[in-house]
Amino acid sequence: MNFSNSYASLDEVFYERIRPTPVQDPQLFLWNSSLADQLMIPNEMKHDSAALAQAFSGNYIAPGSEPIATAYAGHQFGSFVPQLGDGRAHLLGEVLDQSGQRWDIQLKGSGRTSFSRGGDGRCARGPAVREFIMSEAMKALGVPTTRCLAVVNTGETVFRETPLPGAVVTRVLISRLNTFKRRSFFRIS
Repeated sequence: MNFSNSYASLDEVFYERIRPTPVQDPQLFLWNSSLADQLMIPNEMKHDSAALAQAFSGNYIAPGSEPIATAYAGHQFGSFVPQLGDGRAHLLGEVLDQSGQRWDIQLKGSGRTSFSRGGDGRCARGPAVREFIMSEAMKALGVPTTRCLAVVNTGETVFRETPLPGAVVTRVLISRLNTFKRRSFFRIS
């Protein structure tokens, strides 16, 4: 995969450089082969479930990838919060698809960041599978949203109300950063 990361060219107030936390025993659980074809995932990788599990669990960082956790602001618990961020997600970078469109690739459940606010930075398999199914359902309905490329079992247990199997979900979304740069929403040095 040929990664770039234009977010890393923004001022560091917009992100934290941080690598995903390795998982114990990554195993590929779900794979979106049509999305992988669109994103031009290399054939040698697409046919190697162990390599896919390593890459999409965060255990292996591909050349050109610059993992970051993005910062943002928004409303949470009924009020505006000026600094929030990805507490359990790592943006690996961007890839170009068959038509030259730039896509962000992000891992969710890939470990703690400075935005975790006491959370463990992990994801249970159930919510990861639901996100995979619902994102593809939304696409089929013509609703633009993130899509899921993979769900990888971590071989670890996450603790919520009960112990649950852990997973990392790989999200992709058409990158909006170039649009923002053209509209001068951000001051880029």
